[in-house]
Formats: sequence, C-alpha cells, structure tokens
Amino acid sequence: MKKPLTLFVLFSLLLFSACRSSNGDRRAPGQDTLLVDAANPQLPPLRHNPEFRAQIKKEPAAEYNEKTGNIAGDFAVRLYQTPKTMYYRVEVEYEGLPGSDTVKLPDLGNEPHPVLQKGSDKYSCIIGFLDNDKQFREIKLVHAKGDQLKISTLRHWVVRDHYRLVSQ
Repeated sequence: MKKPLTLFVLFSLLLFSACRSSNGDRRAPGQDTLLVDAANPQLPPLRHNPEFRAQIKKEPAAEYNEKTGNIAGDFAVRLYQTPKTMYYRVEVEYEGLPGSDTVKLPDLGNEPHPVLQKGSDKYSCIIGFLDNDKQFREIKLVHAKGDQLKISTLRHWVVRDHYRLVSQ
C-alpha cells in the first residue's frame, strides 16, 4: 500500500515540475514579449510634458476670425503660448471690445494641440484640443452678442489610466 502512494506522489511531483517554466516569466510561444495578466496589467510608463516651454512662439498657436460688417472690427479669437507648456493665453476681440482669458490643456504626454472651431451661434467659437486619437475635445465657448462678450467653461478634462480622458 505504501508503494502505490509513493509512486503517485513522485509522479505528481514530476508532472508538476515538468509543467513549470524554468525561466520564471511567461512568454508567448515563439515571441519575445511577455504575456500580460488581465488581473495585473503592465502598462507603459507615464509620459509628461516639461512644465515650462524652451521657446515661446510670438505668433498665435490657433486663430479664428469672423466678419461682423462693423467698421470697429470683427470677431476674432487667438491662442498664444505661455511660458507654461500646458497653458495658453486667449485674446478675444469683438468690434473693438477686447477680452482675455487663460486655458489649460490636459497633459497627454505629447505636444499639446489647441484648436478653435466655429460655434453653433453667430459670433461664437469653441476652444478645444485634439486628443491622442485626433478627436476634438471642447473646453471653453467664446461668444458675443450685442455689446457683450462672454467666455464660458464647457468642460474640464483630467487624464486618468494612462491617457484616457475623463470629462468632469
């Protein structure tokens, strides 16, 4: 009775040691890449832009113009780089009425790409950016009506889980 039990234990140990990998990591057959465990994924390291720009451009990073027909001026929105990499200065003019603001873009790990698009109303412009998938994401709305010029925040964006944008 001892002999079958001893043989069973030895056979189990032999089978167990034969199934284990000798190098300790799990590699796909014929590949040099490690398999990623779904419960414990290995994500690439986060990339960040430097806090400050090495060189600030004098010309606008983005510009939007719309004719008003008034001799005092048109509706114009311009974005300018600031010393901080993720911040842009917004300069607005509507028929001679000036306005300004600052917009902060989320740090997606690459050079920020601000974009100005026409808004749904006359004399309106949406300030946004292109994400890593080249999808437009809105941040602020600039609009003018009568003798008023307004800049409203539409969304706040944060980066979570390795460059996945989340609106707040």
